[in-house]
Amino acid sequence: MQLYQFEKIYNEMEKEFGKIKSGTEEAHTMMFLPLEGNALKIHRSYPTSNSRRLREAIALVLFRLKENYTEASYDTSKFRNEDNCRLETALLMAFDPFTNPEIKEAIDMWEKRNGANGYFDFIEQYMGQQINGEEMNFSVLKPLS
Repeated sequence: MQLYQFEKIYNEMEKEFGKIKSGTEEAHTMMFLPLEGNALKIHRSYPTSNSRRLREAIALVLFRLKENYTEASYDTSKFRNEDNCRLETALLMAFDPFTNPEIKEAIDMWEKRNGANGYFDFIEQYMGQQINGEEMNFSVLKPLS
């Protein structure tokens, strides 16, 4: 893979899933918070994992996601280094159960403790009062067009 092909992932994913429109970023703050918080933690510990490496890490995450949903394989090893790999993992830890096994482990633990509805019983006690209605909310927004 050449640099051009590596950087092309941004446009490919934008065409397929859409882009957050300029001026609407505030509506996505809660979705960005864990991603940006994890990236900042890495940067504080490893200053060489800087904004340039973060841009590369985002591309690596996009390739990983594309591999997961298409079952294709992309050789991004030429573009990997310690700095962007740390940031890639930090971003994936915010939402990817393949990277962060705690997501699945929490469900398993509550099911083992309280039966088939154990996880939902926990969630109901923890935040049930704030969850209303039947409309589904998404952390990845679907484009309107």
